[in-house]
Order: sequence, then structure tokens, then C-alpha cells
Amino acid sequence: MKKMLLDDRHSNIILIGMPAVGKSTVGVILAKETGYSFLDSDLLIQQQEGRLLKTIIAEEGVDGFLRIENQVNRDIRASRSVIATGGSAVYGEEAMAHFKEIGRIIYLHCSYETLAKRLNDLHGRGVVLREGQTLYDIYEERRILYERYADLMISQDSPGEIGIEDTLQMILARIVIQG
Repeated sequence: MKKMLLDDRHSNIILIGMPAVGKSTVGVILAKETGYSFLDSDLLIQQQEGRLLKTIIAEEGVDGFLRIENQVNRDIRASRSVIATGGSAVYGEEAMAHFKEIGRIIYLHCSYETLAKRLNDLHGRGVVLREGQTLYDIYEERRILYERYADLMISQDSPGEIGIEDTLQMILARIVIQG
């Protein structure tokens, strides 16, 4: 099994994936296990804007929200941190290039069927969804981007659904922290 090295140049762990895959939950526990800090980019967006994600999307539209999200993610300055991104962070090319420079990107993947069971209210969660798009549409669209940017993919599917603790153990088994 190939290990993912975290060194001075790539000292952060960035979690990407669809909403409800556990980026924030796994991220908090991973930070505790590694001694890293934890950042949730959705919370950083809400802090900067003084509004909930769903309100930003309603008031600024999808493109306006994506511009804000890209700017916030692009401007994150962190070291030895676990960063949980919003599911739509992969649409921000500047942000994703920045994340590649400052860390290792882990894609938390689950099947569409698993995701559909976990997600109920897309709009209430502040999920970026264009007019007429379905959950399946964004799943397929984003899956390609997640795979493109990921240094490591952790699948939460097996014959049965993988839990948070299993996901955490799979990540810890695959990273090596230097320094």
C-alpha cells in the first residue's frame, strides 16, 4: 500500500467529496488523532459573509456563491491543518490549485446509492444546485473533478457501508507525517 507523505511543503490534509460523506466529522477526529488544527471552509465562508450558505446561494445565485467559495478557499493560509471543504469547492480552479500547493487532497467517496440515503434536504444544507439539476447530475459532474484533484481516494463503500471510524483508520493507515 502506497503511503501519502505530509511534509513541510504539503503539511495540510484537505478533504473533498460530496455533501454528507463525512468530511467535517472525519476531519475533526483526524485533527485530534494527528495533532493538527481543523478548519471547515463552509464555516469560513459563513464567517466572511455573515450569512448562512443557503442564504448566500439564494441572494447571490450559484455563480456568485462559487466565486465567494473560490476566493475563501484560495485565501486559506494554514499549516498542519485538516481542512474540510464544501462539496462544490472543486469548481474553484484557483482554490484547488492552492490546495495542491499547501497539502494533500483526500477524496472521500461513496456510491450514489449511499449518498442518496444520507441526503434529504439539498437546499436546506446549502448544496450548490443549478436550476433543473438533480443529485445524480451533480454527483456525476463532481465525481470527475474529485478524481482529478485527489492525491488519495478513500471509498466508503464495500459490501456494507463504511463508518466514520473505518474511514478514519483507512486515512491514518495511508498517511505519513514528517516533522
